[in-house]
Amino acid sequence: MPEEKKPSSLVANVLKDLKVDVKELTARGGRLVSKSPKQYFQLDPHSGNVLLKDRIDREALCGQKDPCVLLSEIVLENPLQVHRMEVEIQDVNDNPPQFSKKEFLLEIPEQTPLNTRFPLERAKDADRGENTVQNYILSSDDHFRLDVQSHGDGTKYAELVLEKELDREENAQSFLILSAIDGGTPKRTGTAKIIIHVLDNNDNVPQFHQSLYKVKVMENSQPSTPVAKVEATDRDFGSNADIIYSFGEVPENVLRFFKLNKQTGELIVAGTIDYEEDKNYAMDIKATDGGGLSSHCKVIVEVEDRNDNAPEVTVTSITSPFPEDSPQETVAAVFSVTDQDSGDNGRTSCSIEANLPFMLKASENNYYQLVTQQPLDRERVSEYNITITATDKGSPRLTSTRIINIQISDVNDNSPIFEKSSYEMQLQENNIPGLLIGLVHAKDLDMEQNAKLTYSLLPGKVSDQPVSSYVSINSETGNLYAIRSLDYEQVKDFQVTVRAVDSSSLPLSSEVMVQVVVMDENDNAPFILYPLQNGTSPSNDLVPRGAEAGYLVTKVVAVDRDYGQNSWLSYELLKATDPGLFNVGAQNGEVKTMRPINKRDSFKQKLIIGVRDNGHPSQSTSATLSILLVDGFSDPYMKIVDTPKEEVVEEEDRNMTLYLVICLAAISFVFLISVVVFIAIKIQKRRKFIESSALNFPVGPNFPENCGNADDGSLSRAYNYEVCLAGGSLNSEFKFLRPVFPVFSLGPAQNQGDSRTSSHHTEDQIRSQVRRIDLT
Repeated sequence: MPEEKKPSSLVANVLKDLKVDVKELTARGGRLVSKSPKQYFQLDPHSGNVLLKDRIDREALCGQKDPCVLLSEIVLENPLQVHRMEVEIQDVNDNPPQFSKKEFLLEIPEQTPLNTRFPLERAKDADRGENTVQNYILSSDDHFRLDVQSHGDGTKYAELVLEKELDREENAQSFLILSAIDGGTPKRTGTAKIIIHVLDNNDNVPQFHQSLYKVKVMENSQPSTPVAKVEATDRDFGSNADIIYSFGEVPENVLRFFKLNKQTGELIVAGTIDYEEDKNYAMDIKATDGGGLSSHCKVIVEVEDRNDNAPEVTVTSITSPFPEDSPQETVAAVFSVTDQDSGDNGRTSCSIEANLPFMLKASENNYYQLVTQQPLDRERVSEYNITITATDKGSPRLTSTRIINIQISDVNDNSPIFEKSSYEMQLQENNIPGLLIGLVHAKDLDMEQNAKLTYSLLPGKVSDQPVSSYVSINSETGNLYAIRSLDYEQVKDFQVTVRAVDSSSLPLSSEVMVQVVVMDENDNAPFILYPLQNGTSPSNDLVPRGAEAGYLVTKVVAVDRDYGQNSWLSYELLKATDPGLFNVGAQNGEVKTMRPINKRDSFKQKLIIGVRDNGHPSQSTSATLSILLVDGFSDPYMKIVDTPKEEVVEEEDRNMTLYLVICLAAISFVFLISVVVFIAIKIQKRRKFIESSALNFPVGPNFPENCGNADDGSLSRAYNYEVCLAGGSLNSEFKFLRPVFPVFSLGPAQNQGDSRTSSHHTEDQIRSQVRRIDLT
């Protein structure tokens, strides 16, 4: 339809296109929805006519956009149908061509070469097509003619061509009339005066490196972003070669969005460039030298679309509250999705959350229907806040959301549900009676009285006592309280069963198990197992004076009835007769010597060892040890060879068990042999007493003794043997027994050799006497 038509003018009748009659159009609630901000058309449901609602000015509505199309949609319901309607607004010749100024000044130097062209400003015509400027006419002149040409887009422009040389002395100024004529009916004309000043001497015009610059700029580029740089040169010298750049004939929006550096010719962004507003900008840039000569070039800036517009979700209709028993694929809402961007940036997809009883069904023209896909249950979900997410295909992708609230209706069919399948609560021992232990909470998905719950404890026993004597529950809140004070060492945990019942006429209930864990408190001091601290005089531990540093004296063993870190024990030496002689292992309680024992150390040593647990606050106890330092004490554990400090603890622990086993086996074996030999000897003595007496074999210490020299302090080392043998005994039946434990000599080293010699001499004498007995 043409622009400028009167309101209520008929645009079209859509009954035939919709394939409906007037009655069906009215029954299905046919309505016209405009896609433009302003409603220009209206649908008469009684006739099917689409009427003009307001006068349309094509130039104000679309500017220079061609074609100028208004989009609308006719929506029919039951069933839902959407019909797209496009109305193209045709241009009428209602605007004459206009120049930006009434007068234009051209300064042209003399000696300008013939056929030099001077671009003239184009006249603007708000109309389109044939109604825009189609021709330019110049008043007659001897020196100039007008050359009218067309751009690639079909627009006309005029250039002033010099046909005769200028002579400033003959004619310094000329006046021309430029007329622009459009192609409408009737034709309209716009005029401007051209004043030509003839300049002297400057005979070279600036020359651009390119006559056409094509550049691209990203939408929403920051201000001062470089766009392009134009360059022109002038062969003149001095001020005639100084070039000033300026915009020529440019639209107003170019001046608003771009800025040109007059000295360098650099074109930068000055405002916010929106691809949706203009996709490209064409501008004329003039280079003028110091003598007034100028030349022009054209710059075309193409705007690249940026994905800067998120999709928009528009809800057309919604049904709420929504019946709980609605069948599947019942329509709950109708909405559309639009995006102002272009290409992939404008392509959209729509989705809702997963695991919903609703789904989306795509319709025409980006319309969607929200329909049910599963049965609804109000007790499970009483309402749905459905988030509709619309996402475009741009990079980066933009997303917008729209929340639709749908209320669902109610039935009493749900038992109470506890928040947890089981509860575990902690209670510090030695608690105050009536202390809150914890909270159990259940929910009922029903409403009002059906959702009001009462809590109670089921019968049970804790340590042969009723559970009600340990805990109680608040019937309204579900708070569990301790009735008595608990001791962790007696009751470490127990279980109670809580029941929740709703208040309906036919009550429903559920149960949950509650595990109550009693937390240990550091209320027990360490107890000494060894050495016993029973009030009697403590036992004495013997330590040889020859013990070296690191010698294990004894080990303090303690326990703690508490749990966890409250039972972790540490040992320390609180008091000692000689603090520098002994130390205590902080972790194992082992008492060891810190240095070798010397003669100056006191014979009796008393140690007080403290044992402390790791609780907060900590508790402690102490043990008293009595240690006697003795001479000549045989100790198989005493270390003869010095061991490095870092190996002492490890070596003692490794060999201690081996030593104890060997000693126990040796003692047991010696004791058994001694008993057997003693019995055998006694029996044989009685049977062979007469024969043994006839031999006159000396019994007891009848052999010479090797005594040490009293002057040099050596000790004696003699062996006494008591032997009773029969007349026919063999040599193999007689064994020489050595001491189980060696007796260490305290005398000087030089006497040891004499002792050994004396010992060997005594043994040789015994052997010779035995041989005589065998021969007899």
